[in-house]
Amino acid sequence: MITLPPLPYAEWSDTKDTLHLFLQIIGKIRLKAHPKLNHWWHVTLYPSVRGLTTGRIPYQGSGFEILYDMVDHKVVVSRNDGQQREFAVAGKSVAAFYETLFSCLEALDISVKIVAVPYDNKSKTPFPEDTAQRAYDAAAVSRFWQALCSISSVFETYRSGFAGKQTPVQLYWHSFDLVVTRFSGRAHPLEGGTQSDREAYSHEVISIGFWPGDDTFPEAAFYGYAYPEPAGMNQAALQPDEAFWAEKNGGALAILKYADASAADDPSAAILSFLDSLYDGAAAKADWPASELRHAYA
Repeated sequence: MITLPPLPYAEWSDTKDTLHLFLQIIGKIRLKAHPKLNHWWHVTLYPSVRGLTTGRIPYQGSGFEILYDMVDHKVVVSRNDGQQREFAVAGKSVAAFYETLFSCLEALDISVKIVAVPYDNKSKTPFPEDTAQRAYDAAAVSRFWQALCSISSVFETYRSGFAGKQTPVQLYWHSFDLVVTRFSGRAHPLEGGTQSDREAYSHEVISIGFWPGDDTFPEAAFYGYAYPEPAGMNQAALQPDEAFWAEKNGGALAILKYADASAADDPSAAILSFLDSLYDGAAAKADWPASELRHAYA
């Protein structure tokens, strides 16, 4: 059984905004340095035992990794040959974080150029110019990391029941959500949208995730949706009883609030029942070959 620490949005929203911008800088480095993968899988960050990591990024016949340590609240940049640099993050402005991180890369002979502005974020200030004092509640960041660890374990269990193409458990730093996406195997190119949208939605998907809340939905929650959305999607039965259907950007979005999951007798079972009910309902309404995609050993 997992434990989900409290994540009241109002109490750490300013710190969350700081963390989000720090992670965007790290994510943009991975975006530029890692070989491109389908559906933008090369841009994401991954839960580790101490925080979030880029994983190994190939670089000039070698490789490097950036770890955002949410236990000791530092960033560690490591190379294959054992060299590394690190710095503490608490008290830093976005500009100072940006400058210090790139100084560490330079000291390790790693040269990466990014578009140094936030992406799809309420902050529009270029990273090098964002010198304002930023909130950083280390205890809140650690609670968020503890939540990610627990949720990642549940998401890995969810992944184990699927034999088709699916993402790893990964965090998209632009939208700040932890995601697992399953694919039916059938192409369904998105018409319109941005280049990134068309790359992400080139095939049928059922996606689930967790996000810590934002100004439009100020509480942490689990969610799920399907692309393309089948008729009657929002009529699919959801579990547990606290789960519900909402509308976002004109589409149906399944929601289970984090607080409701954490209050359950068995939070991991509550989350899994939500994920499975969303997938089963969406797959049936979208006529996915669910029996062929079920893992024989699950």
